[in-house]
Amino acid sequence: MSERVFDDAAIRRFVDDGFVRLDDAFPRALADEARELLWADTGCNAGDSSTWTRPVIRLGDYAQTPFRQAVNTPRLHDAFDELVGAGRWLPRESLGTFPIRFPSPDDPGDAGWHVDASFSGAGGAWCVNVNSRGRALLMLFLFSDVAEDDAPTRIRVGSHRDVARLLAPAGDAGLEFMELARLLDVTAGLPIALATGAAGTVYLCHPFLVHAAQPNRGTRPRFIAQPPLYGAEPFRLHRDDGDYSAVEAAIRMGLGLPLREPR
Repeated sequence: MSERVFDDAAIRRFVDDGFVRLDDAFPRALADEARELLWADTGCNAGDSSTWTRPVIRLGDYAQTPFRQAVNTPRLHDAFDELVGAGRWLPRESLGTFPIRFPSPDDPGDAGWHVDASFSGAGGAWCVNVNSRGRALLMLFLFSDVAEDDAPTRIRVGSHRDVARLLAPAGDAGLEFMELARLLDVTAGLPIALATGAAGTVYLCHPFLVHAAQPNRGTRPRFIAQPPLYGAEPFRLHRDDGDYSAVEAAIRMGLGLPLREPR
């Protein structure tokens, strides 16, 4: 049996806090290769800050070799097994959208607190429901070194459990993205964590975690990907065998349910 990525204390932190940081999740060399491809698509010159004229540039889905390899390291796959459950998630072949944040005094216009939506509802709007339909994890892949001034993603620690309680009354239909965003003031008093770290770090987050971007007040652009991990099966909040994943256990805790069903 391979050595575990997370010990029991780390799994408990994920359940309590809504995220866990995984250092050296993929090699720095892959991050360096990937950034060269991204720089080419920004239309900016990496060595000339006068060409960095916008606070954020969003680039589309990337599936070239360094991106595909970065999301499929054995260490990450083992981590997915430990948080979501072996056989309960789907491998990725790409890394989704890259919001590249450049040093700028301007408001990027996208720094509001939110929960990422995961499925298209009956009216076509993107929604979230209490079973987290369509998303097993939110992931933050650091493709550049990110310090406190480099626009690290802001995280409201423990907010995922409040969100579970907000979503429960809406049942399978869930809440629309903006409808849920308007309710998130209940999480405003929670501690804030910053997703900092070296290139190759990945933050594995509960899909209900409340988070936000922020302006880049540093001197270097920040490169991250923020793809979902998709589930191979729906999350189940009531299991006869009590074999709950860490993600399911956190939802149950938010709803005041025991971690094991009575026999």
